[in-house]
Amino acid sequence: MLYLLYQFLTDHRDVFPALNLFKYLSFRSGMALVTGFIVAVAMGSRFIRWMKTKQGKGQPIRTDGPERHVLEKAGTPTMGGFMILAGLTVGTLLWADLSNIHVWVVLFVTASYGVLGFLDDYAKVTKQTSAGVSGRMKLFIQTVVAVAAVAALILFAPVSPETPNLSTSVAFPVFKRLLVDLWWFYLIFAGVVIVGASNAVNLTDGLDGLAIMPVMIAAAAFGLIAYLVGNFVFSEYLQVHFVPGAGELSVFCASIIGAGMGFLWYNAPPAKIFMGDTGSLALGGALGAVAVATKHEIVLGIVGGLFVVEALSVMIQVFYFKRTGKRIFLMAPIHHHFEKLGWAESTVVIRFWIVALILAFIGLSTLKLR
Repeated sequence: MLYLLYQFLTDHRDVFPALNLFKYLSFRSGMALVTGFIVAVAMGSRFIRWMKTKQGKGQPIRTDGPERHVLEKAGTPTMGGFMILAGLTVGTLLWADLSNIHVWVVLFVTASYGVLGFLDDYAKVTKQTSAGVSGRMKLFIQTVVAVAAVAALILFAPVSPETPNLSTSVAFPVFKRLLVDLWWFYLIFAGVVIVGASNAVNLTDGLDGLAIMPVMIAAAAFGLIAYLVGNFVFSEYLQVHFVPGAGELSVFCASIIGAGMGFLWYNAPPAKIFMGDTGSLALGGALGAVAVATKHEIVLGIVGGLFVVEALSVMIQVFYFKRTGKRIFLMAPIHHHFEKLGWAESTVVIRFWIVALILAFIGLSTLKLR
């Protein structure tokens, strides 16, 4: 919004020299981060009090989970994802270029998955059960939204004349400018990336502060990636594919970081509120959409490797148990396995943060390893 105002007032930049700041992505990204943080923190206390009165018993706790969770976490309100979504939406709408198709596509995915997550959380709270919207229905809605978003990028996002087929191609890290054009099959591939990222973050959200920090780390990594691939000079120097307009996603990613910091203010142990599916489905979908828009889908598997491991632990556990009746992990997702081994919750959370940070650096290193 402010960027459009800057463009409208370009003839008056001599009168208002401070307007020149708005043309810099770095400045707008920084302000988006601050804005997201302020919005999330400002609404925090009142929102938590209101949710406590509305939700009564709060989020249902898995009875088959660690016993300590039932004792310590029972009654904690959920749907804290609203705080994150409010912060990132305000930060993005205020500081991003709203004429940019990439911005609207990632906001569409984030908001749609946020609504789906809210419906799931609402069903859980009202019925006081850990089962909300059916898995098949969630997967169907997620797939429809993801395919629609990818189709919009293919049809309407600008492309560089040097790589006219980039919108339907998969780029590979390390290899210089290697592209594999999937044609319209790219809809399936990219849809799986977005849906998979959404559900992987959802599975990771099981301990106080566990999911939000890796999301912020991944958002920081992809904010930098978006800035670089959206800049022709930097993309040429790094020999990565130039994606016109993708740089604006750095503002969106900065908003995620700021809103995430504001949420963590209240989600730090002991959590006063959980993000719920409202937050986890939306944030995972947001990361997946950014990865697709910046043509770094495979790198998301590295940067978000922690989410991948969490999701794989559940799939492996279910598959093995159905085949043998035995469990590989003491409990899935894998963060509960370490709790069952005797690790304190804070130990699991901080060590997983460290792993997420290391994976983000590995993912970013692929920008230079060519």
